[in-house]
Amino acid sequence: MSKRILYWLQNDLRLSDNPIFSDLALQQCALDIVFVINPHWFKNSNYQQKPYGKHKQQFLMQSLYELQQALIERGQTLHVLEGEPVSLLKARINEQNIDEVVYSEQFGLYEQRQINLLKAHCPNTQFTGSQQDTLFKQSDLPFDLSELPKHFTPFRKKVEAANSPITPTTLPNGLLPKPITLCAKKPIERITNKGVMHGGLNNAQAHLKQYFAGAMPSTYKTTRNELDGFNNTTKFSTWLAFGCLSAKQVYKAVEDYEQSNTANESTYWIKFELLWREYFKWHALKAGNSLFSFKGQKQTKPLTTFSPTRFAAWCNGTTPYPLVNAIMEELNTTGYISNRARQIAASCLVNELGLDWRYGAAYFEQQLIDYDVAANWGNWQYIAGVGVDPRGGRHFNIEKQTQQFDPNGIYTNKWHGHSNKTQQLDHLNEVDWPI
Repeated sequence: MSKRILYWLQNDLRLSDNPIFSDLALQQCALDIVFVINPHWFKNSNYQQKPYGKHKQQFLMQSLYELQQALIERGQTLHVLEGEPVSLLKARINEQNIDEVVYSEQFGLYEQRQINLLKAHCPNTQFTGSQQDTLFKQSDLPFDLSELPKHFTPFRKKVEAANSPITPTTLPNGLLPKPITLCAKKPIERITNKGVMHGGLNNAQAHLKQYFAGAMPSTYKTTRNELDGFNNTTKFSTWLAFGCLSAKQVYKAVEDYEQSNTANESTYWIKFELLWREYFKWHALKAGNSLFSFKGQKQTKPLTTFSPTRFAAWCNGTTPYPLVNAIMEELNTTGYISNRARQIAASCLVNELGLDWRYGAAYFEQQLIDYDVAANWGNWQYIAGVGVDPRGGRHFNIEKQTQQFDPNGIYTNKWHGHSNKTQQLDHLNEVDWPI
């Protein structure tokens, strides 16, 4: 009797450079491929925000559809279940007589707890995790995780000096083991794209190929800070967040481009950004719960508080700052803003509005298609001065940023930053009397 294996898919919705699928393809086993949609994702939770906003939800469903089609072509099926993951998977493990559960190891604290809880509920089942959301495995790092550098630059220098090879894996013969059950409980329907980017492993590969087919990688460093323009940044973060694409695949594509075209500061900077992503992943794993705490990595709490009126103004783009209003309008409309725009908006919430940074981080979690737990909360702590920034926080002068990145108001006008957005920030004074 062949081994019965359940693959719990999470943020690894791809076939290529998926070590789990590559390993399973070589085994004599019966395979049950499962993705669980948690109703908790669509309800207000932390700081009254949903983990999944509408743009993020659409991208997920598109990604599941493309993976489902790819699995059908290989004689497999994707079972999409809805409910609380631990109880659902525990029942399925028992019903299907599962011998082993395989999964991609997670960097988010909540996701780690879920896996550990499932293990505790199924003591007779083997669990095998795989690190496939990073460029390196933890064992490949040139230091122990407990000795992870406190700042990015020493981390980058040590990792680059180690010169570890980055090689994506392939799916042998494109074959997979036979499914345990053929009938998917909830087949995914194709979703018409309404956003800037379309989810899925095929779309990810198409974008990767298109980006490196032209000269855009050679100018990345000079355009990456622009507020607008699809081709000014790589946009890989959206597919990386859902695992439709791997960091190794992007890194390898840069190296191939450098060999066949040119290697310059811009091509290096794409790899530099991938290393920032890498650093935040390992930082999140080491930081644990402190990644979400108000004082973060510091000993004292920030001198900020929470005002519902101010926070609502920031979320809705009705602050006294036209550029920030335009940024929030683009975010709310598309589910995506540039890295520079994120820094300006975050700095405004913390420094101009004096608000608790965690509310901003939770709102970005809800709205951003490319939300990544490590990068999002790590970057917010960085801006708030409670993270890994050696300078102790960043304050972006909004007037200066406007003159530098939107001097003619093109971006602000496009996203209606000025329109009817002169509301006063506060309706109550410091002792809660109406203003």
